[in-house]
Amino acid sequence: MNKHFKDERTLVIIKPDGIQRSLIGDVIHRYERVGLKLVGIKMMIPTKDLIEKHYTLDPEWRVKTGQKTIKSYLDKGLTPPSTDPVEITGRILMNLVNYMTKGPVVVMVWQGAHAVEIVRKITGGTEPVTSQVGTIRGDYVLDSYRMSDSDGRSVRNIVHASGSVKEAEDEIAHWFKKEELFNYRLIVEEMLYDVDLDGILE
Repeated sequence: MNKHFKDERTLVIIKPDGIQRSLIGDVIHRYERVGLKLVGIKMMIPTKDLIEKHYTLDPEWRVKTGQKTIKSYLDKGLTPPSTDPVEITGRILMNLVNYMTKGPVVVMVWQGAHAVEIVRKITGGTEPVTSQVGTIRGDYVLDSYRMSDSDGRSVRNIVHASGSVKEAEDEIAHWFKKEELFNYRLIVEEMLYDVDLDGILE
């Protein structure tokens, strides 16, 4: 039997810059407001190994990320730091590890219809300067790839959000044990998912 849309889950990490800027509540509020349900949450300081494994769960990540970075530079009429995707991703991973292990992060699992897609939409594009107003990154961050590359660091964009259902499943299993995730019912789910809206009138 296929799962209902409402059972889709995704992983979100509020990164060290989000914690330091006291944006935990704002970020959580954005996802709650749309109707997603928080089913797992914890605060921790990640190890280098945990972060490296997180970003390389997909064996194609190194090549795909490098190619995407090169294309992003070329689309803006800029010269990429290298034409070798793997070399570029090596630098990106080193900077990500440095960034993500600098302080506490809040790791969360959100559940609801189209959770992966909805969270990505609310979060905004990876590069804050090109993210739409109304998104988390568009509203709260002024960083750019040009500035972060010039400074030799990872772009500070407050939140990590899974990019696909498969990626979300792998990332959730990487960060959470099954017993750390909770199945429970919210009253608001009747409004979101009940076909006939039964039970509203007394």
